[in-house]
Amino acid sequence: MSIVAGVDFGTLSVRVSIVDSVRGRLGSAAAEYPLVRRKDDPDHATQSHQEHMRALVEATHGALDQAGLSGQEVEAIAVDTTGTTMVPVDENLQPLDDYYLWCDHRAKREAAEITSVARSEGLEALQWSGGVYSSEWGFSKLLHWLRNNPQRRGRLAAVLEHCDMVAALLCGITDPARVPRSACAMGHKWLWNPELGGLPSEELLLKVDPLLAGAHDKLRGRYGTSDQIAGHLCPEWAAKLRLRAGIPIPIGAFDAHWDAIGAGVREGDVVNVVGTSTCIMAIARDIECIPGVCGIVKGSIHPDYYGIEAGLSATGDIFEAIARRAGSTVAELSRGLEAYGPAQSGLLRLTWDNGDRTVLVNAALGGLTIGWNLTHTAQDELFAAIEGTAFHTRIILERMAEYGVPIRRVINGGGVPQKNDTLNRIYANVLGMPVLVPVDEVTSLGSAIFAFLAAGTFSTIEEAQDALCPKYRTVEPDPVAHGVYQQLYPLFRKLYFGFGDPEADAVAARDVLPSLRRLAAEARVVEVRT
Repeated sequence: MSIVAGVDFGTLSVRVSIVDSVRGRLGSAAAEYPLVRRKDDPDHATQSHQEHMRALVEATHGALDQAGLSGQEVEAIAVDTTGTTMVPVDENLQPLDDYYLWCDHRAKREAAEITSVARSEGLEALQWSGGVYSSEWGFSKLLHWLRNNPQRRGRLAAVLEHCDMVAALLCGITDPARVPRSACAMGHKWLWNPELGGLPSEELLLKVDPLLAGAHDKLRGRYGTSDQIAGHLCPEWAAKLRLRAGIPIPIGAFDAHWDAIGAGVREGDVVNVVGTSTCIMAIARDIECIPGVCGIVKGSIHPDYYGIEAGLSATGDIFEAIARRAGSTVAELSRGLEAYGPAQSGLLRLTWDNGDRTVLVNAALGGLTIGWNLTHTAQDELFAAIEGTAFHTRIILERMAEYGVPIRRVINGGGVPQKNDTLNRIYANVLGMPVLVPVDEVTSLGSAIFAFLAAGTFSTIEEAQDALCPKYRTVEPDPVAHGVYQQLYPLFRKLYFGFGDPEADAVAARDVLPSLRRLAAEARVVEVRT
């Protein structure tokens, strides 16, 4: 029996769980930090390093108190974060600026330039990242920062992913050359592929912009997967966190990747980590490149498999925005949604409010709702938005299956499925297959599993999953509802590719509005009869 701490830095808060290898979660606490948005620039999203570390201390103390432990019993600590959440640092690993959060999309221009050069140079690593470089990823954000911070360029010694920054800080590492670099982060967001020679060549990066000169030096460190040790908890942070100095810390990773581990992912599973955005995770022994998918990286989720990442740039954030505009909350608007049937709202909602992460990979797109009439409400739009995220998820799963990813089970992880069973029901009906929902929250459980590996408690991830992962409840699809969605889904696909693909013929979608009205009218007839 042993006890570890699992840490999960999300978009708005950090959660720390104290987990026993036999008894499971003993205590858990979360602490929030502000997200800085700007009305004059909707693409701007930053956060404070000091606020993040304050929250980590607060959440760790809260989890220990809830568990009734002093902290000396904790044998390892592991940390996951969002990404790319970029941290520019000086020669002592001190931040030069606020974090560029994963959802900061100011680097759209830079992403397009990187994509153009990478394609013209035939960079194979780009194909393993879906064929399009994203404004959510590392080199885009780095180049944007360099272009917009000329006064700070001379002090830039390294640029870090948040997961690597926290691991280095907790280990007391201050030398950029010794920074533990997550294969998960570097593979999915920085075009790093050891089988293709590592990072893109300096020559290619210079063709994008001479400001990227020396980028390799800014990304030096010890690259590895999360079954490797980043270091050991230093005395300074041990005292702050009320933990024992010297306990091991594994190399970190992204929150969704470790959430998939906490949800019990095995080959043949797809885990939808549904939160502020959605990350769609899968693992496979063998895989080929998949156009439009965020990345395929060996060892990014499970050290022995290729990790496959896709997703939606906004999910819960869209629900919150709809409620906010209506002067309400998601919880209030959700009351009564269980009575809605498929197509009943008469609306189709393209959930591009924060751009398209997969399959189109286009941050310049915006949300789109079609089918409005004078009686529609915010609740109607919320229901249509949930349907829209399900339809988009189906498009992604079909793309993955087309390129050989086995999909035998769908697991809805993350925070939203725990609170919103309407979402789980819609997903099952849209996908036409059962959706499994963990009976307990899995956030930070993946971190705990990698902490147990670092402590030597379990010898494999599977052994730890069998001991710790919660059971599932199954949401079965309704055949009648699935039949309606089989009619609605082709209309969504027409809009998705018709409006989202610049080479598509948008006129081909002209039958969508009449079809929406017909399906809504049929749904109302069924409602009256029942």
